[in-house]
Amino acid sequence: MGLPEDSNLNGMKRTLTEHQVEVTIGNLLRAGVIAAGITVFIGGILYLIRHGAQIPEYRVFRGEQVDIRGVGGILKNVLSLKGRSIIQMGLLILIATPIARVAFSVYAFAREGDRIYIVVTLIVLSILIYSLLGGRL
Repeated sequence: MGLPEDSNLNGMKRTLTEHQVEVTIGNLLRAGVIAAGITVFIGGILYLIRHGAQIPEYRVFRGEQVDIRGVGGILKNVLSLKGRSIIQMGLLILIATPIARVAFSVYAFAREGDRIYIVVTLIVLSILIYSLLGGRL
C-alpha cells in the first residue's frame, strides 16, 4: 500500500493537494467575513448605545472624523472602544480578507514550486497592497 502524496516520511517534501488549498482558502475567506461581520456588529451596537438617541443632520454631509481615516487612528480608537472605530476596523478586516487569500496562494504555490504562479500572484499581491496604501509608495 502506497503512502499518500502529502505524507512526510523520511524528510520528504510535504505538498498541499489542490483540494487542501481550496478548503484552506475557503475557510480563510469564511473566517475573514465572519470576523468582519462580528466586529461591525459589535461596533454598531456600541455606536447605537452611545449615539442612538441623536437626531441625524442630513442637510450637511460630514465625512468620517480625521482620527479614524487611517489605520493608526482606527487602532488607537478601537482600544478606547469607540463604536465608529470598531466599525471601521471591521471594514479593514473585510478588506484584508482577500489580500490574505492572495498571500496564502503565494505560500501554496511556493510549496508546490510553481514559479510562474508565484510571480503572477506576487504581482497581484503587490497591486492590492499598492492600491490599499492609496497609490503612495
